[in-house]
Amino acid sequence: MTDYPFLPVLLGSDANVYGMARSFHEAYGLRSLAVSKTIFTATADSKIIDFTLEPDLENPDTFLASLISLKKRYPDKTLLLVPCSDGYMKLLVQFQEELRPYFAFNCPTLENLQRLTLKENFYAVCDEFGFSYPQTDIVTPQNYQTVPLQIPFPRIIKASNSVEYWKCSFPGKRKVFVAQDQEEYDKILRLIYSSSYQDHLTIQEFIPGDDSFMRVLNCYCGRDGKVRLMALGHPLLEDHTPGGIGNYVAIISDFDPVLLEQFRNFLETIGWTGFANFDMKYDSRDGKYKLFETNPRQGRSSYYVTAAGYNLAVWLVEDVIEKKDLPLTLAQNEHLWLQVPKRLVRQYLPSPELQTKVRELVKAGKCTQSLFYKPDLSPSRRMKLTLNLLNHYRKYKRYYGKKGLEE
Repeated sequence: MTDYPFLPVLLGSDANVYGMARSFHEAYGLRSLAVSKTIFTATADSKIIDFTLEPDLENPDTFLASLISLKKRYPDKTLLLVPCSDGYMKLLVQFQEELRPYFAFNCPTLENLQRLTLKENFYAVCDEFGFSYPQTDIVTPQNYQTVPLQIPFPRIIKASNSVEYWKCSFPGKRKVFVAQDQEEYDKILRLIYSSSYQDHLTIQEFIPGDDSFMRVLNCYCGRDGKVRLMALGHPLLEDHTPGGIGNYVAIISDFDPVLLEQFRNFLETIGWTGFANFDMKYDSRDGKYKLFETNPRQGRSSYYVTAAGYNLAVWLVEDVIEKKDLPLTLAQNEHLWLQVPKRLVRQYLPSPELQTKVRELVKAGKCTQSLFYKPDLSPSRRMKLTLNLLNHYRKYKRYYGKKGLEE
C-alpha cells in the first residue's frame, strides 16, 4: 500500500464503491478500506479494496461502534470517510459529531439533508429556486385510497423514503413503478402499503422520452460551502431490472453552462457541503429540464466524472485532507462511460446522432468500462465481470421498457 498519511474508508460495496476505490487507486495508488454488510459483484475479488464485513451495519448503534473500532486498527492514519449510499450518508450525518474525532469527512448538515432528500421538502425547495419538476403529489398510508389526484396517466410511483423502501419486501417490488391506469395504480399502492413500508409515496406525471432524455449532475462542494467541481452527464441507457430501474449504465459527458450556473447558485445559497448528485429529464413539450431528485453523495454512476479526467477522489482529498483553496472547475472533456456492452447500447439507443457519437468516442479511445480496471483484473474477477457483462443481454431482453406491476 502506498505510503500516504490517509486511508479512504468507503461505506458499501456496490458499483459506486468500486468507482471511488478506483479513483483513489488511480490518483494515489491506495487500496481503500470498505465497510459493508456484504460484497457485491462490482467489488468482489478486488485487489484495490480491503473489506470489513458487518451484517448489522445499518443498525445505528452498530454503525457507530464499528467505525470507531476501525480507527483503533489504524492509529497513525487519517481515515477519510466516504459514504456511498443514502442510508450510510444519513447515518454519518446523524453521528457526525461523534465521528469527527476519529475520521475526516465532508457531509451536509442535517437541515440540508432533510431539505433535499425528503421528497415533500425537496419540491418546496424547487419552487423556491425556480427549478422545474414533474407534476407531483404525495400520498400517505392514511390517505392513499381517498386523496384525489389530478396527475394524468401514466403515473410514476416511487418511495419518498428510499432508505426505508429498500428494506421492505412485497410481490412484484420495483424500485420505481409506472402505472398505466387507475386499476394498476390502485393495485400497486395496496401492495406497497401491505409491506413494512409505511412512509410517504411520491406520485408524478411521466415525462415523455426514452432514457437518453435524462441528464445527471455530480457536484463537489467544499467545507466552506463553495462549489468546487461540477460535471454534467448525458445518460444514454438505464438499467431496467426491477431493483435497478433508473440506474444509469451508459453516459456521455455533457456541458451546459447556463444549467450549471443555476445549480451552482442554488448549492452555494443553501450552503451545501460534500458531494451532491441530481437527476433530471429534458421535457420536449416545453424545452425545460424537469428535476426528479437529489442524492446527498456522489451518484452510483459518478465514475463517469473521473473517467473524463476529473478524479473525484482528488477534489475530496485536496479539500478535506490538504485544506487547499480549490477553484471552481466545470467539466468539459468528452468521454463515454459504460457498465454494459457497447453493442447493447447501440441496440437500445434510438437516436442515430447519439449512436454516431458513441462510435466516434469508442474509435478515439475515449471510452471506459469502470469495473474493468487493468491493475485489478485477476482471472477470477475478470471471469465474474465478463459473465455479468454478458448477462445484460438477457436482462434487457426480459425487462427493457417494463415498469408496470404485471410485466
